[in-house]
Amino acid sequence: MGPLNNTKRASRAITSVFIAIAIIYALYFMPLPLFIFSAGTAEVVHPMVQAKASGNEDKGTFMLTTVRVSDASVFSYVMSFFRPYDEIRKKTELLRKDESEQEYSQRQEVNMLSSQSSALQAAYHKLGIPYKIMNDGVVIVQVYKGFPAHEVLQAGDYIVKVEDTPVEQSQELQKLLQSKKAGDTVAISYKRKQITRVAQIPLALLPLDEGASPVKPEERRAGLGVVPATVQSIKTDDETKQVTIKAGDIGGPSAGLMFSLEIINQLLPEDITKGYKIAGTGTIDEKGVVGVIGGIQHKIIAADKVGADFFFAPKDVVTSAGSFPNYTDAMKRAEEIHTPMKIVPVGTLDDAIQYLSALPAKTPQPVKTS
Repeated sequence: MGPLNNTKRASRAITSVFIAIAIIYALYFMPLPLFIFSAGTAEVVHPMVQAKASGNEDKGTFMLTTVRVSDASVFSYVMSFFRPYDEIRKKTELLRKDESEQEYSQRQEVNMLSSQSSALQAAYHKLGIPYKIMNDGVVIVQVYKGFPAHEVLQAGDYIVKVEDTPVEQSQELQKLLQSKKAGDTVAISYKRKQITRVAQIPLALLPLDEGASPVKPEERRAGLGVVPATVQSIKTDDETKQVTIKAGDIGGPSAGLMFSLEIINQLLPEDITKGYKIAGTGTIDEKGVVGVIGGIQHKIIAADKVGADFFFAPKDVVTSAGSFPNYTDAMKRAEEIHTPMKIVPVGTLDDAIQYLSALPAKTPQPVKTS
């Protein structure tokens, strides 16, 4: 066998390796324009909520529930057909126009912070605890492509100043820029990972809101081309009643109800869990109204896996914009998986508290010995 044959054999072997790598990449790593929704986790809320004046030790638990959202590959897409409760959705259904996945994650983080703020207000209002709303700054949720700011700013940056004027609310940012014209350059101080920088950023004409009537170019506003959000914190007048929430990497607004229940439970002397494992979901506003969320059918599975006794599900909502079933979807999935967990519809924080107050205390189960 000559050197030429050896070279051909080596070449074929190298080609085969590259083909195999390409196939593996295409099957397992090349992302599709799809997300796969599946059951996430049921997380005990107590470690996330810290109260300076906490009541007695709890015998039960409140748990928030999550949905697992993963990028679809060819392999995971095919495997989803063998997992009956996986849900395939186009990424465009979740992402806003020109929004990146990193910006989507930042939006979910801001939604979580807003949810915590509302949960604190709802709990304090319920308990009659006076509080103040503090503005903690303006965070960027999205930067529009095609704007000069896109080369400088990114989602997660905090805008600190415009020229020499401090900015604490998104409305202040808009007010400071309203007299500017497209092409004007503005000094923007922004904070990224605790480091403050200053950049000279030209302004451009902002896009019209979807559905808005056309206007003349001279009538359109100029701006940075960012979507800002005001971050707030809630401070009690009595420092001993102060509660803080740290949810880690969990994003989205749907833990509001369970946060409020845990806050109330820590501030009251009695244990309102009555010794039960209570999972649930639902947004909440400062008045205690519970709102519908997405993916509740996956959260039912997550709660069932950890043996929850009850699951608080937002009541179905019907408006002129359509119907938004939560309790109905939760019941359907509960029946499909034959869970013994009881699904409880709630429309307000009061609904959940009244349901808990009517429960008998859970009788401890005897320990089996051999």
